[in-house]
Amino acid sequence: MAEERADALLLLEDALTVQYRQEIVDFALHNLLPSSFVGREAVEMGGLMSYGARLSDMYHRAAAFVDKILKGAKPADLPMEQPTRFELYINAKTAKALGLTIPQSVLARVDEVIE
Repeated sequence: MAEERADALLLLEDALTVQYRQEIVDFALHNLLPSSFVGREAVEMGGLMSYGARLSDMYHRAAAFVDKILKGAKPADLPMEQPTRFELYINAKTAKALGLTIPQSVLARVDEVIE
């Protein structure tokens, strides 16, 4: 990515990226790559931003599905659901280090600006 001069880094979450999240954040910062992650934790570590479904809601919905299945419901009979609440976090210190100004229209929608 550094050699090819990528414009940004979008990281989806899986076991490997969670395990190496700090190293990935450090790489992005070192190479001045704006970065977007899943979840607040990476933004606290120095990632630029996170936007996605509210994870706590997703876990509660998953638990409700497990409960129904354990009580005898067939998984194929359960309805598909889409998230209804999303969270946006921005790291102001990282934005400044990257020379980015976050537009006021975006700041008005942020759930939290992390310093």
